[in-house]
Amino acid sequence: MGRAFEFRKARKMKRWSKMSKTFTRLGKEIVIAVKEGGPDPDSNAKLRSVIQNAKAANMPLDTVQRAIKKASSKDQQDFKELVYEGYAPHGIAVLVETATDNSTRTVADVRSYFNKCDGSLGTSGSVEFLFERKCHFKIEKGDLDVEEFEFEMIDFGAEEIFEEEAEDDKPATIMIYGEFPNFGNIQKALEERKLEIIESGFERIPLNTVELNEAQQEDVEKLLEKLEDNDDVLNVYHTMA
Repeated sequence: MGRAFEFRKARKMKRWSKMSKTFTRLGKEIVIAVKEGGPDPDSNAKLRSVIQNAKAANMPLDTVQRAIKKASSKDQQDFKELVYEGYAPHGIAVLVETATDNSTRTVADVRSYFNKCDGSLGTSGSVEFLFERKCHFKIEKGDLDVEEFEFEMIDFGAEEIFEEEAEDDKPATIMIYGEFPNFGNIQKALEERKLEIIESGFERIPLNTVELNEAQQEDVEKLLEKLEDNDDVLNVYHTMA
């Protein structure tokens, strides 16, 4: 298995466990998608993707529809997508993706978290080069042959495809990873094949990770938890193993 598989396996252990936090994040992503491409998911691929993710997170359909309607209102403020970079204790690189209607508030919050946890907020580009930006899709495996499917999807930009075994009452799924610019090509190929996309999105996978002892890990986790609890934060990536 490749780095994408190991990265996802690690992240599945503890990210976005709070449902209210997840719904807040999805609500912002709906606003961003509607502002960019309109409220009709049939003609707005980004909105289709967010709706799929909302369904996977068990966000009620009426909540999704209200969010789309609210996002279409002229009174709805825009959210800016901003990325902050820095270092946690023990040399761990941290990259923070946010969506905010008040960048002054958000940068002040992020800077205070780094300072309080003995880290340092850096400038744009200071750690981004330590991560690869990838797109990903999850689909139901059904009767697909993973090897044959991978061979077909390579032409559309897929780089790594692997099966995730069935869990509890959930069926086996297939994860697809590709370069960031190939999101649209892969999405179109899956939709043309009538394959239901359970969820999709983007991730930043560290090129290398750093092993820390238990005490050092706890130091880094203090910063990560503060960042992830902030409503303006969408995703937090780091180079800790």
